[in-house]
Amino acid sequence: MNFRINQITPLLLVSNLEHAIAFYVRQLGFALAFTYEGFYAGIEKDGHSIHLKTDYNAARGGAQKSNDEELDLLFSVDNVAMLFEEISKKDIEIVQPLREMPYGSEFYITDPDGHLIAFVGV
Repeated sequence: MNFRINQITPLLLVSNLEHAIAFYVRQLGFALAFTYEGFYAGIEKDGHSIHLKTDYNAARGGAQKSNDEELDLLFSVDNVAMLFEEISKKDIEIVQPLREMPYGSEFYITDPDGHLIAFVGV
């Protein structure tokens, strides 16, 4: 197939759209790109986007995951140690503190809906 992917945008199901937007915007520095009819939104940071959609059935919640290795999002970042220190000062659940791995340094957090987010620096 001959086509070019310009961007991949993950979609996260959330229990409360406004709460999810507030977390990503206030805690992680994303910008709100758009909202649609009160149940769907797009957020952006550094040219990358995530879409959020209200799930009226139930949030996934961290308790439903079998372990702390089932990542929903992985961000490759510069200065991961500095980012970890900054996030450590906020009201954000850190699931895996900063650690060294064969591929670089990493840490994991969860968002309000239990989505597991990794930050990896190389």
